[in-house]
Amino acid sequence: MSDHESKFTVWGFVKGFAKLIIGTLLLLQGLIGLVVLLLFVGVLVSVTNGIAGSEEDKVSVSIPDEAALVLDPNGILVEMTEEVNPLEAIQREAYGISEPTQISVHDLVKVIRAAKDDKRIKGIVLDLGAFGASMSSASKLHYINDELIKFKQSGKKVIAVGDYYSQDQYLLASTADEIYMNDYGNLIVYGYGAYGTYVKSFLEKLKITSHVFRVGTFKSAIEPFIRDDMSPAAKEANIAYLDVLWREYANRVNSARGLAPGTIENYANNLGSIMSSVDGNFAKAALETGLVDGLLSRAEMNEKLVELFGESKDGKSYKKVGFTRYLMAQHGPSDGAAPNVAVVTAAGAIVDGEAPVGRAVGGDTLAATLKKAREDDKVKAIVLRIDSPGGSAFASDIIRDEIIALKAAGKPVVASMGSLAASGGYWIAADADEIWASPTTITGSIGIFGYFNTFENTAAEIGVFVDGVGTTTLAPMLATGIGPLPESASEIIQLSIENGYDRFLTIVGNGRGLEKTYVDEVGQGRVWIGERAKDLRLVDNLGSYDDAIVAAAKLAKLDKYDVVDLRERRTPFEIILGNLSAKAATSLGSGNPQQSQGMVTKILKAVEDQAAFFEEFNDPNAAYARCITCE
Repeated sequence: MSDHESKFTVWGFVKGFAKLIIGTLLLLQGLIGLVVLLLFVGVLVSVTNGIAGSEEDKVSVSIPDEAALVLDPNGILVEMTEEVNPLEAIQREAYGISEPTQISVHDLVKVIRAAKDDKRIKGIVLDLGAFGASMSSASKLHYINDELIKFKQSGKKVIAVGDYYSQDQYLLASTADEIYMNDYGNLIVYGYGAYGTYVKSFLEKLKITSHVFRVGTFKSAIEPFIRDDMSPAAKEANIAYLDVLWREYANRVNSARGLAPGTIENYANNLGSIMSSVDGNFAKAALETGLVDGLLSRAEMNEKLVELFGESKDGKSYKKVGFTRYLMAQHGPSDGAAPNVAVVTAAGAIVDGEAPVGRAVGGDTLAATLKKAREDDKVKAIVLRIDSPGGSAFASDIIRDEIIALKAAGKPVVASMGSLAASGGYWIAADADEIWASPTTITGSIGIFGYFNTFENTAAEIGVFVDGVGTTTLAPMLATGIGPLPESASEIIQLSIENGYDRFLTIVGNGRGLEKTYVDEVGQGRVWIGERAKDLRLVDNLGSYDDAIVAAAKLAKLDKYDVVDLRERRTPFEIILGNLSAKAATSLGSGNPQQSQGMVTKILKAVEDQAAFFEEFNDPNAAYARCITCE
């Protein structure tokens, strides 16, 4: 060893200490990996057993006589729930991270219908404090609302209890025979609105160049990037459908509560003056207006429910069965003797390629499911259930190809529009034999757009430039991003967008039997509400999901049939391993459990959501048929 190597130096000490730290971290990483692997194996076994059991047998649930079914869904109302990765769920629970789950509208309807005919169930208790819904979910809420009314018509009671009520929670609660709220609670009704954040001036300050390609007067998806306010055309389109949503909400609440016409509208518009008359007490404002029947503490609410349904065995509560346990008891296969009407659901933004069901509509994923229905001899008709703002035009067309193939195979296709079936969501519906929508379905938005930014001016501000040579007039596109977008390329993209819009018009015209010029008149990217869409011949009938199933069976001339939910089924391995790359990225950023506190979490979650939003824009032609303002 040389004298130089044998001498102690500060730098040598630092390097040695760093090696020790790194070695320790690598050891810890290995141990953590081993623990995760053991957890993985245990979860995999339990999940596999759980899935096998749920497919073969009903779960036995003990329900006392004359009990209450407690509808206490904890999560956000959706058309179709995402597959839950049990490994992620364990990790969130271990770190105390609480994320809202998803609640399928069809699961809620299923348990209400079962309870209506279940002699053990005396009534329903609505406990909606952990339940939420987006503005665009109006038709889902109305669907549940209608089932609660049918439940009441069977002679059974519905009681609503809660510390407070959001606007969406109150729509369901308004169907109850009696509504009770905490004496220090609140009930605020906002109505409906469409507001966005506009960043044109912000982008200009950063010297970011926005490139916009669109067709359609009302295609407002990219307005936030090119304006500092909502355009008059967008305001006109938005207020038209928002007025219908609000009218339907108000009519349902006033009717369910037996209130004079205009009562809930007055409550929303003049809450300040109503509050003044009751010394600023939210709870009394709701009581005096007739929106609730009584103000009770939690203990008093429990006593009221014990009076109605009897005391539980432990003497601490009333006789009841929870929503989740009762739902589990409803699962069970049919005898398989009858032909099938297959329901294929397109829920979420439409993206190119594959995507997990419930999270997005992968063009290849949904096309494969439709192909499966086409090749299954037992499937005689298909209901394409759509709850989507659209997205990739290319992926939409891939899905449409399979719908045409189904019809060519002699299998009728009925499109059933959920709360939202706009833009690409309408693209995939256009060729169906029949289109059904609810009066409050948000649809239309027939238009195409393309948008991206380049940063040549931003880069120049800090002394970064792009230069080079190429062999064609399009070669400079290789530098686009930090470099500018060549004018020749801009012209090509705009021509492609115009061609895409023309294709959209042709698809709708041919599918609906309408003149292309007429489709253009009602298109232009404008959003329509379901009842108006029927007048414009964009949909055939107004009705529910169940009506669409009956229509499909009728087209297939089926007197007896089973309804099957046809979707991609992933194995436990695929569920757990399917998103490892996303989890790895998350662990380096917004998903770090150590960052899960307060406002920081909210900011990081917003960034994560925004990143996920942009990941949905993956059309190979950069052409999108998507209604962003509808979402």
